[in-house]
Amino acid sequence: MTDAALLEHYYHDGNNEWMGMLMQRYTLLLFGVCMKYLKNEETAKDAVQQIFLKAISEMRKYPVTYFKSWLYMVARNYCLMQLRDKAKVPIQVTEKMMVTEPDETDNLLHLRQKDEALEIMQESLKELNEEQRNCITLFYLQKKSYNEIAGMTGYTPALVKSYIQNGKRNLKIIMKKRMMEKNPYNGNT
Repeated sequence: MTDAALLEHYYHDGNNEWMGMLMQRYTLLLFGVCMKYLKNEETAKDAVQQIFLKAISEMRKYPVTYFKSWLYMVARNYCLMQLRDKAKVPIQVTEKMMVTEPDETDNLLHLRQKDEALEIMQESLKELNEEQRNCITLFYLQKKSYNEIAGMTGYTPALVKSYIQNGKRNLKIIMKKRMMEKNPYNGNT
């Protein structure tokens, strides 16, 4: 059965067996993503379990169209949150750290900012119309070409291009608005 068919069954009857089949397909993908970010096998295994639970609860909140790319985003965001939380652990500053580790501090700050931007992007995607959201997801997250998207959606390649361009512009506007709401003293206009 395709992912779309399993999703349809899950949304129709709410039976978690359909979800279990979907999750089983992507266990190795999730483990790979978790290893990439967390760099520890046991931590990655635990993370996969937590991501499964998070995915099940999130799927009840809103419909998911492209499961694989959505699950990848959930996994990546979960891992980034784990890294961010780990970075919040107080560190006793030593003279050696002041000399040798400012780059690491900069990297952690950059990681936090990137994580925040990803969260805002994920929420902002929900505000796009379905056509724009689907085309952007397929093009940027699943790396599909205009022609592949046209074949999958039934839109013409020109319409796909239009949905992507308009969706990208709208996404930027929505994200900027959300960032300003989150940090009105940012100074960016």
